[in-house]
Parts: sequence; C-alpha cells; structure tokens
Amino acid sequence: GEDPKIDKLIAENDKDAELLIFTSEQRLIKEQYEIDQLQLAVDATARGFDDMIKVLPKAVAHERGERVVEGAFYGRARAEGNDLGYNTIAAAGSHACVLHWVRNDGRVKSGELMLIDAGIEMDSYYTADITRTLPVNGKFSAAQRELYMLVYESQIAGFKAARAGATITDINRACHEVLAKGLEKLGALPVSAEESLKPENGFHRRWTLHNVSHMLGMDVHDCAQARRDVYMGPLKAGMVITVEPGLYIQPDDEKFPPEFRGIGIRIEDDVVITDGDCINLSDSLPRHPDEIEAWMEKLVK
Repeated sequence: GEDPKIDKLIAENDKDAELLIFTSEQRLIKEQYEIDQLQLAVDATARGFDDMIKVLPKAVAHERGERVVEGAFYGRARAEGNDLGYNTIAAAGSHACVLHWVRNDGRVKSGELMLIDAGIEMDSYYTADITRTLPVNGKFSAAQRELYMLVYESQIAGFKAARAGATITDINRACHEVLAKGLEKLGALPVSAEESLKPENGFHRRWTLHNVSHMLGMDVHDCAQARRDVYMGPLKAGMVITVEPGLYIQPDDEKFPPEFRGIGIRIEDDVVITDGDCINLSDSLPRHPDEIEAWMEKLVK
C-alpha cells in the first residue's frame, strides 16, 4: 500500500487482507493503557491549542497567518509527542468551509472565525483529534454566535447518543436532527427538517457535509479495515470515537444573509464509550462561546 509499482509485482495474498481486518477489529475496544495514552495525547493537544491562541496576534500581522498558527502547534507536538497525529487544519475565514484545508497559506483576519483541527501523536503512536472554532479577535459576532450555538447544541445531542448499544449512525442522526431543525428555523431548507432528515432527501447535508463520528486510537481514523457491519454495529464500552458536528456556509451561498456567508464551524471532541454517559477526554478545552471568549482573553495579552 506504499508504492503502486512494487504492489503490481507482488501477488495478492488473502492472508494480508485477513490480517488487516483482524488487527483493526482487535483495536476497536481500548484497554486502560490505551485510554491513558489517548488522554495524554488530548492533554498535550490542549496545551497546543493554548499555544495557537497565544500567537493569534502574530498570525493576524503575517501574510500567511494560518502557517503561524500551524507552526505553533507543530512545536508543541514535537516537544511533547512523537509528531502530529495528522496534518493540522488551520482554516481562517471562508477556508473553514473547505474540509481538510491543509494548505494553511491564508491570512488570519480580525472579525473572522478560525477553525483549527489538530492532534498530537504520542511516542506510543496514540493520537488525539480535536477541533475548535475560535473568533480571531476573541469575541463572537451575533451571527457567528448563532451558528456556533447550533453546532454546540448538535454536539450535546451527539454526546447523549454516544453510549454502548448505540451505533455511529445513531450519533450522526442525533446531531443532524438538531442541525436540520436549526437550518429550518434560519429559513435555509426548502422543506421541513422532518422531510430533510428522510434518507431519500437529506437537503440539510448541503451545509453539514460530513458524518460526525469515527474511531480513534493509533490512527486518527482508527480500525478502518474492520468489517463495515462491525465498525458500524453497536458500540461497546471501551471504544473511543470522535463527536464532531459541523456547519459550513459557503461564501456565495445566497440562502443566507451576507453576515452568515463564509462561516465554517466544527466542534470535535474525543470520547470513551461506556454503558452510561460517554466520557469526554477533551472536556478541559472550552466549547461554549462564553468559555471560549474567557479562555482567549486570558491567553492573549
């Protein structure tokens, strides 16, 4: 899987595929050591977010401000961990509406939001995967806060659905139900939220773009070779997943007033599944807009 030319010279072996499936499924339920390593990765990542907030004034002054932010996180990843868990997304302004924006070559402007998706991989190779959407100047505008709160409430619904016996599909449905109702209230949907949520419709997905959960562990998208019916089947205590709803209003989207256009918001946390409420490993990072504003005020002097 590394070099296509070499792959063509080697006969396929069913045992290789069988091993990939086996190792993926063996990693689905984490032992306490693994959860502890993930907690260490999350804690280091949280300190990396502090670093990124501290350099925002420098980022605003630089023509490639996104890379100033990215660089601050990379320094923390190399100092406390093995490396980045994946390429950092430091997406300012409308770049946040591009999923997996990793060019990170844009300006960071006061008055806009910045979506940062980042994770540190520890020496054990376990990685965090966290996203926060921050107001560059430390204060949300009314329009930014309205959209942000919709994603925030969506994530809370996802947390409530994330427990043993539920499926990733159940979590996705819980999050999207909140987002669809919010989009209906904002007047963007061509039909009711109830109609949009029907599998044959899905009009709200124009703005939600992605599902909200994946497995996490030694890979940022861990256990990816597991059989689909196992991966997407009932969750079990000890599994670790992300909960990451998002809402993305493209810059030219005339379904929304100008003040909403070009805003991309995602909130992502890493949670351990239990037989009761999930455990949010990244709960120490502020999520509510009031908490984010206080967090940024404390760090940016």
